[in-house]
Amino acid sequence: MTEIPVIYFLWASAALFATGFTIMVLKRNAIFILMGIELMLNAANLNLIAFSRQDDAQQGLMMGIFVLVVGVCEMAIALSIIIQVYRQFQHIEVGKFESHN
Repeated sequence: MTEIPVIYFLWASAALFATGFTIMVLKRNAIFILMGIELMLNAANLNLIAFSRQDDAQQGLMMGIFVLVVGVCEMAIALSIIIQVYRQFQHIEVGKFESHN
């Protein structure tokens, strides 16, 4: 059985990253922004795991697991903040949190 070339993983990762970045930039809903960030983290994980296929020590795989754990922690904290803001103000507008210099 032949292996899948690394370039296919890189193209898939680039598509995931571009989709996540587009969602993060265009959407004003806090949940969608978090989803965009998570897609970008998953694109980085795909790159790490694709390049770790040639590594006998599997360092990229371990780094990918670490990035997943950090992403889960980030999501838990961000969602708890969003829920607290929503409970207090009954709506969330991401544009209000931007600085206007």
